[in-house]
Amino acid sequence: MKQAFVRLTLALALSTAAFGVAAQAADPYTPQEYVQFQHADWTRNATIYQINTRQFTKEGTFKAATAQLPRLKELGVDILWLMPIHPIGEQERKGKLGSPYAVRDYRAVNPEFGTLQDFRAFVDQAHSLGMRVIIDWVGNHTSWDNVLRTSHPDWYANDSTGKPRPTPWFDWDDIIDLDYSKPALRRYMTESMLYWVRETGIDGYRVDAAGLVPQDFWDNASRELRAVKPVFMLAEWESRDMHRVAFDASYAWTWWDALHDIAKGKRDATALYTYYAWGQKFYPRQAYRLLYTTNHDKNTWDGTEFDIFGPAVDAAIVFTFVSEGMPMIYNGQEAGNRKRLEFFDRDPIEWKPSPYADLYRKLIALKKSNTALWNGEFGAQMVQVPNNAPKQVFSFVRANAKDKVFVALNLSDKPVKATFGKDLHHGSYRDFATGKAVRVDAATSFEMAPWSYKVLVK
Repeated sequence: MKQAFVRLTLALALSTAAFGVAAQAADPYTPQEYVQFQHADWTRNATIYQINTRQFTKEGTFKAATAQLPRLKELGVDILWLMPIHPIGEQERKGKLGSPYAVRDYRAVNPEFGTLQDFRAFVDQAHSLGMRVIIDWVGNHTSWDNVLRTSHPDWYANDSTGKPRPTPWFDWDDIIDLDYSKPALRRYMTESMLYWVRETGIDGYRVDAAGLVPQDFWDNASRELRAVKPVFMLAEWESRDMHRVAFDASYAWTWWDALHDIAKGKRDATALYTYYAWGQKFYPRQAYRLLYTTNHDKNTWDGTEFDIFGPAVDAAIVFTFVSEGMPMIYNGQEAGNRKRLEFFDRDPIEWKPSPYADLYRKLIALKKSNTALWNGEFGAQMVQVPNNAPKQVFSFVRANAKDKVFVALNLSDKPVKATFGKDLHHGSYRDFATGKAVRVDAATSFEMAPWSYKVLVK
C-alpha cells in the first residue's frame, strides 16, 4: 500500500512538473515569433528584375534572354522574375497571343519562348553568374482549355448554372477559377511547383493574385518547397498573414498609390505616413515589401513610369531603393522605355543607351554596400527626421552600428528651403548624386528644387 502511494505521489509530481514545463512553454505573456521561417541568405540585399519574355528581346525567346544575362549581371540585379513561362490557352484568348496568365498546362513550357532545355539553359546561366531565378505562378485560375478540364473537371469552381466561371467581379473572361476545397487539386498544384524547383533548379515563385487562393495552401506549399532548397516567395498581395509561413515578400500597393497621388497633386507628402506607421507597427520586421515605380500591369494599363509620375519619376525611383522595402525594376526601365508594352501581342522593347542605366547601377550598388539599406530585418528601420515643410518634404534616417543614410525628398511641385529638427541626421556624409563630402549639423538647410532628392551616405 505504501509503495503504491509512493508510486502515485511520484507520478503526480512528474505529471505536475511536465505540466509546468508545458505551461511555461505556452506562457501567454511571453512574446512569440510571428514569422515561422528564415529568408534565404541571398535575399538580404537583393534587387528584383522582372522579365516579360515576350517583349524582352526582339526574338522573344529564352535563348535570346539568356544572351542578355551578362548585361543584367553588370547592372547588378540579383533575382530575375520571369512572367509565366507556361503554354497559353487558345479558347477565349485575348489578342493574337493571349495573356500569359491564362495557363493551359502547369507542367510545360510555352513553345513561343522555346523548349524546356532552353529554359534550363537560362536558369543554369543565371546561376553561373550568381543570379537567382523565380517564375510567375498562376494558382487561382487556368485557361478555359487547360489540360485539367478534361482530366479533372471537378477541380473547377462553378457558377449558379453549374458551369465553370471566371473570377467574380473581374473582366478576366479568358480564365476560369479553380476550387481549392479539393485536396487532390492542392496536391497536384503543390507537386507542380515542386517539379519546376527540382527539374529546372528555379529559386522560387512570384505568385499571381496570391490572396485569391486559401492561405493554408500557400503555407503548406512553401514548407514543401523549402524542404527541397532555400526559395524566395513573392506574393502579389498586401497582407501581414502572407508573411507568417509562406512568403518572403508582398506588394506595397498602398505605398505606390500614395506616391502616385502625391505626384499627381492629389495629396501631400504626409499621405505616406500611414503606410510607414503600419509597416513599423503591424508588419513583422522580417517582411520584405516590394517597391517599384512600374511593372507589367502598370506599364500596360496605366502608362509608363514617366506617364504615372511625371517630373517626380527620378525621386520615385530613388525612393524605392532607400526606403525600407525590396526594390524591383521592370525590364526596359534601365533603357528609359517610354512606351506601353502590349499585353496580348508581341511588342519588343526598344533598347537604347539611357542615363537611367547608370542611375539604377549606382542605386543597386548603394543598396548592396550599405547595410542600413538591406531588406527587412537585415536593414535598419526608417526613423522620421522632422522638418519645417512636412507637406512637401519627406525626410528620414536609416542607421545601424556600421552604416547610415539621411534622405530628404521634396515631394511637391514647388521649391523649398528645408531645415531639420532633432539631431538624428547630424554627421559627415558623402552625397550620393555628386560624391562630394557633406557635413550636416543643426544649422544645415537644403535648397530643394521641385521633385528633387538628397541622399547622404555615411
